[in-house]
Amino acid sequence: MNEIFKRIWHWLHPYWRKFREGIQPALEYTNGIINRIREYYRTHPRARKLTLFLGPPLACFLILITVVLIDSPGKTELGRIQNQVASEVYSADSVLLGRYYTQDRTEVRYEAIAPSVIDALIATEDVRFYQHEGVDYISLGRVLFKSILQQDESSGGGSTITQQLSKNLYPRKRYWVLSMLVNKLREVITARRLEKLYSKKELLTMYLNTIPFADNTFGIQAAAQRFYSTTAAGLSTDQSAVLVGMLKATTSYNPRVYPERAFHRRNVVLSQMVKYNFLPKKSADSLYVKPIDLKINKVSHHMGLAPYFREYLKSELLTWCKNNKKSDGNPYNLYTDGLRIYTTINSKLQTYAENAVAEQMTIVQKQFFEHWGKEKPWKGKEVVVQEAIRRSTRYKKLKLQGMSEDEIMKVMKKKVPMRLFSWDGEQEATISPIDSIEHTLQFLNAGFLAVEPGSGAVKAWVGGIDHDYFQYDHVKITTKRQVGSTFKPIVYAMALEKGIQPCELISAGQQTYIDKEGVKWTPRNTQNDYQVEYTMRGALAYSVNTVAVKLIDQAGVDNTIKLARKMGITSELPDVPSIALGSSSISLFEMTGAYACIANEGVASPPYYIDSIQDLEGNTFNEFKSPGKGERAFSPETARLVTRMMQSVVHEGTASRLRWKYGVYNDVAGKTGTTQANADGWFMAMTPKLVIGTWVGADDPRIRFRLTELGQGSSTALPMAAFFLKQVNKDPEFKEISNAKFKPLPSQLSAELDCDLYELNADLMEQIRHTVEKRDSIIRADTTAKPPFETFLEVLYKRKMKIMRANNPDTSRTNQVRVLGGE
Repeated sequence: MNEIFKRIWHWLHPYWRKFREGIQPALEYTNGIINRIREYYRTHPRARKLTLFLGPPLACFLILITVVLIDSPGKTELGRIQNQVASEVYSADSVLLGRYYTQDRTEVRYEAIAPSVIDALIATEDVRFYQHEGVDYISLGRVLFKSILQQDESSGGGSTITQQLSKNLYPRKRYWVLSMLVNKLREVITARRLEKLYSKKELLTMYLNTIPFADNTFGIQAAAQRFYSTTAAGLSTDQSAVLVGMLKATTSYNPRVYPERAFHRRNVVLSQMVKYNFLPKKSADSLYVKPIDLKINKVSHHMGLAPYFREYLKSELLTWCKNNKKSDGNPYNLYTDGLRIYTTINSKLQTYAENAVAEQMTIVQKQFFEHWGKEKPWKGKEVVVQEAIRRSTRYKKLKLQGMSEDEIMKVMKKKVPMRLFSWDGEQEATISPIDSIEHTLQFLNAGFLAVEPGSGAVKAWVGGIDHDYFQYDHVKITTKRQVGSTFKPIVYAMALEKGIQPCELISAGQQTYIDKEGVKWTPRNTQNDYQVEYTMRGALAYSVNTVAVKLIDQAGVDNTIKLARKMGITSELPDVPSIALGSSSISLFEMTGAYACIANEGVASPPYYIDSIQDLEGNTFNEFKSPGKGERAFSPETARLVTRMMQSVVHEGTASRLRWKYGVYNDVAGKTGTTQANADGWFMAMTPKLVIGTWVGADDPRIRFRLTELGQGSSTALPMAAFFLKQVNKDPEFKEISNAKFKPLPSQLSAELDCDLYELNADLMEQIRHTVEKRDSIIRADTTAKPPFETFLEVLYKRKMKIMRANNPDTSRTNQVRVLGGE
């Protein structure tokens, strides 16, 4: 029972304290008046006859004063005033990435405000500011008639800066017919109390941090950034006059919307500054004719660095705020409590990532448009458009209004002014919402994530091509797409853990499998290389599907799934051998984390992105690393072998264009991935210091390239990693990343990989030799003729012959030699 009473008292105590602080001055004031009346009656007996006449009004006045005093904030409350302060997100290198707010406000110190702002404010709003104690009775008398007798709430001129501050801090309330009188009295009392608690400098600072400006900005710092792209300290005299002049009516004198009005209002402020000796007349004369030169800083959460990351971060921060409480027992508010969120993002790497995505996607989109020509990429699948229409916000709103399907479609076909995305810049057009949806559907999108493998710290996050138009984030853990061959390194790691030797030759021949539900399945290779025998390194380098499935069959599907879980993949993984080919849908976030585990020599390195959170009181919270950090998923020997195999993918496999086309010669291990019908293109790159995951595809996977050479991961996703690394390599700040080398393999592990990528049997070699000689004879006979297309087997043959000649210069082309040995 005692505990219940304690809880009740804890809840009631703040209200009781506020009531006590309000009622005490009221009682003292009332007692003083009563005592004076008693004394007057004692000395003037005849005055008692006036009681019947003055008694009721006096009683009403005393009640009014008591109500106002009780409703006015007490000294304790005024002593801990806190404005709504935006929470700010910072990169690891201390760059402001963005802010979360309901009121766009950044507080500044008095010393960080230009003196011209203070001068303009005092000259215009409260010239006797330094003489009065919160109330200017001279100005107040001038407006009593308008404000109180005429109930004109728009009238001004009588309130001091301190009274205006009081009104900003404690907005006016409704008190029936006495609203204006009660509110004015309340502001007077609050202003007097503020003057006793704070110095003039503190009051000016508080006012300038509180006052609302146009365009939903609050405080002088936010206004300076919004209208002049500068700080409060960097404002010039004429700029200060524009902003201060705006305070009279923020909408009417908004210089962006009404430049002429703002021009005249600015000159009024300058005249006031001259009148009260804050500005020489000669200086003012030159400023009177100066045009208003705005440098608008467009404020939008779609803009700035890492918009996809900031939007994803917001949902997590809202949950954190809900579960964490301030010293007063209330949960934190992301939009008003001025939290500082320090992330792991590096602003430069983020910039390079966004540049790389934009550069490559501009190229890919051009290729996509050229590939489809006048045809629509949903040709034969018109249901794609119909489904997109029904997913649109406009359609859903019309549906909620009770419109029929015919009525909705009539509205959706009506032309209206629209903004359209293009890689040449935003376009404005008058088209129907359906046309706009079809326009948007044609664009391919992208995802990019860079993670530090040792720590798991996310260094760059690009969730799409433009957050304003495409807000679906293709990095976040809930966005899942089929991963294709990028899953294969996990299969290979499990195979090595199960003791399968890297140099063991595995036939690429086809084999039919029956899953647990009795469904038959026969994997295929795109290269028609079923007669080739591959080592593990070769099969991974050339992304051979049949070998990957044979490996998962030997290592065990269940075991492979368990390993994937240890590496950080949480998405659903069906217990079927086809997962070896990436048939599962997994997020880019998970895949990059899994590759970070490989780069971290088999130790799980789940990505994390918040380093710490600090509140206004200086409390710091820094427990944000993902669970599972530091747990070993597989042996370091396996990790190093898989890494070396993935280096072969870059040296001469499916990712070799990273070298020969883009000139990236860092120590890089990688794996490309392409899903069925080219719906998704992937590339995962590992350097010793940074793991990069990239993805390209349409938001609707039914929209895609028809040709694999255009839609494969090496053509779409790989160039983003290449463009990113080239920028990193040029920046001296990132030499540690550019110059990093994988550890050399110890002799024992090196011996395990001492074999070629594949073997061709004698019959196959002879068959290919005849094909090659026939091709050569055609070319010799007609040098102008276009040479026949070179098959993948012919590429393997020529590479093999080159190795044979290097190992044995006397070997003739007709010799049937089985070559074993290194490259």
